[in-house]
Amino acid sequence: MPAKILETNQNPLQKIEVDGITVDIIENALRNAREEMDAIVRRTALSPGIREQGDCFPMIANKDGKMVVGQFGSFIYGFTEAYDAEIEEGDIILTNDPYMCNAAVSHLPDWIVLTPVFRDGRHIAWTAMFGHMSDNGGMVPGSIPTEATTIFQEGIRIPPTKLYKKGVLQEDVLELILHNVRTSQWNRFDLNALVAACNTAARRCNELAERFGDDVFHSTMKIMLERNYLAMKHIISMFIPEEPREFSDYICDDGMGMGPYKIKCKMWREGDKAIFDFEGTDPQAQSSINFYLNEEMFKMFFGSFTINVVDPQILFNDGFYDLVDVRIPQGTLLKPNYPAALSGRTHALGRIFDVLGALLGMGAPDQMLNAAGFSDSPHLFYSGYDKNGEWFQLFQIGFGGVPGRPVGDGPDGHSLWPAFTNVPNEFIEAYFPLRVEKYETIADSGGAGLHRGGNGLCVGYRFLADGHIGIHDDRWLTYPWGVNGGEPGMRSNKILLREGQEPQYLPAKCEGIKVKTGDLLYFNTWGGGGWGDPLERDPFLVLQDFNRKLVSKDGARRYGVVIENNEVDVSATDKLREEMRRTRSPIEMFNFGGSLDDIKAHCLDQTKLPAPESPAFNTK
Repeated sequence: MPAKILETNQNPLQKIEVDGITVDIIENALRNAREEMDAIVRRTALSPGIREQGDCFPMIANKDGKMVVGQFGSFIYGFTEAYDAEIEEGDIILTNDPYMCNAAVSHLPDWIVLTPVFRDGRHIAWTAMFGHMSDNGGMVPGSIPTEATTIFQEGIRIPPTKLYKKGVLQEDVLELILHNVRTSQWNRFDLNALVAACNTAARRCNELAERFGDDVFHSTMKIMLERNYLAMKHIISMFIPEEPREFSDYICDDGMGMGPYKIKCKMWREGDKAIFDFEGTDPQAQSSINFYLNEEMFKMFFGSFTINVVDPQILFNDGFYDLVDVRIPQGTLLKPNYPAALSGRTHALGRIFDVLGALLGMGAPDQMLNAAGFSDSPHLFYSGYDKNGEWFQLFQIGFGGVPGRPVGDGPDGHSLWPAFTNVPNEFIEAYFPLRVEKYETIADSGGAGLHRGGNGLCVGYRFLADGHIGIHDDRWLTYPWGVNGGEPGMRSNKILLREGQEPQYLPAKCEGIKVKTGDLLYFNTWGGGGWGDPLERDPFLVLQDFNRKLVSKDGARRYGVVIENNEVDVSATDKLREEMRRTRSPIEMFNFGGSLDDIKAHCLDQTKLPAPESPAFNTK
C-alpha cells in the first residue's frame, strides 16, 4: 500500500483561483529554489563526480509527489507506491535500491534523499535530490562491476530508510551504511549535501506558503502542472501519429562476451494519449547492463526531449504523465527480473534517447529528426595507492559527440546530460596521480552532413602510480547513425600504451586492468552522427572546420570539398561533388554504416576491436 503521511493539521488544502502574476512569482521562486539546490550541492559535496561534474538531480514536487520543477521527474511517485511505512514531519528518507522503490532510482550508486515538506502540521510538498556516489561497495572500486550477475555484487543495498526521524539523525544507520563503502568520507559529505539541498528547498516552499497562503501555494503548483499538461497535449497531437512507427537500436555488448542487445520501441497515438511499447526488446542480460526503466522515468525522458526540441521555454514537469502510456515487457533488458545486476545501466539509458529521437523525428525529418549521438556516458575508474601509501579512487564521466540536428551542428565533446560539466584537468592532476597529456577533439569523428555531427574526444591519461583501471563505454561496434543523408559518427576505442609493448586495444567494458607508473591510456569517445546531405554544406564552413582542426584535409573530401593551400579549390570542389552525386547510392532517412551482420563481420578490420584477449562476440 502507498506511504501514509501523518499530519497533525487535518484541514485539507483547497484548489482556488490564483491570478497570473502570483503564479509567475511563485513559479520563478520555485525555479530559483531548484537552482539553489544545485548550488548547495556543488559547493558542499566532496566527490569530484558530484561537486565538479554535477552528477546530481534536484526536484520540488507537490504533495502528491508530482515534480513541479526539477531536472528529472518520477522519483517520488515510485517511492511512495512502494513504501508502506508512516511518514512524519522531520523525517528524511534515504534509498538507493531500484527493486525497493519501483526503480525511482535505477542503480545502487545513485543515493536519493526524499523530504516531505510540512507547514503547521500539514503536508504541502516534497523535495528530493539524488547524487551518484563515487563508491557503493561491491566487487570493484566505483561499484559498477561489468561481471556482476546479481545486484548483491554491486554494493550495499539501502531500502527506503529514515535517515532522520522527526528531525533526529539516525547515526547508527548512517555509520552502518558508510562502513560498507570505500570512500566513506566522500559519501558522508555528499550525503550531507543532498540533505542540505532538500532542507533548503523545503524552507523556500514554507516561505512561499507563508507569504501567499497554503492554498495559493498548493493551487499554483497544480496550475503549473496543468500548463504543462496542455502544452504536451498539443505537442502529442502534432508529432505523435495514429499510425504506429517503430525503431530499434543496440547495446554493443555486455562486457562478458554476449551481444549486441536490441532495444525496440513502437510508438503511436490513441486519441490524446501517446503509447510507447517496448515489445521485441531483447531479454535481460547476464551482466550489469540491464536498465530497470521505470515507466514514469521514460515519460520524463519523452517530455524532456520533446519540450527541448519544440519549445524549451515550456516549464518541464510531471503534469503531462496521464497523456503517456508506457509498456515494457517483464524479463527484458529494460525490466529485468530480480535480482538481476543493474549497475551498468548507463549504456541502455543513453541508447533510449537515440531510439526516442528516431521515433519522434520520423514524421518530420526536416524539423525534428536528430542523428544518433546521445549514445552513452563513458566511465573511467582508476584506483590504487599513491606514493604516500594512501588510497585513491577516481570515477569520471567522459563526453562524446552530440548529433547533428535540423538547427545546426552537434557540439563537440559534450555530455549526454546537458547540465553536466567536465572535471577540470587541473583538479584531476591536483588530487590524483594522473597527468592529462592530451585533451582535444578527434578530427573527422563527427559524421559528415549538412550539419556536422559533434566530434568525440581524445583524452590521454598518464598514470603516475601503479593501480587498476576500469572502463565502461559503448558504441564501439554499432555506429552513431546519421540521418537525411548524413554519415555515421566514428565509433569509440580505448588504447593502452605500455613502455616497450605494442598498443593494446582495450574492450569497451573491462575492469581490473593493471596499470604501471608511466602507462598511457588514450580514452577516445564516439562522434555524433551527421544530419543532412554533406554535399550541401557550405564549402567555406568546411574550411572553417579545417582551420579549427575539427575536419582534416582528407575529411573535407567527405563533403566533396577540396582544400589546397588552406583555401577551398572551388573548381575542384564542384567537380568532386558532381562525381560524388552521380556515383552514390540513393539517400535514405537513416545511415547505420551498413547492416548489423556486416558490421559484426568486419568490426575487427574497421576498428581493431575487440582486442585479441577480449571474448569473441556471440549472437544470443
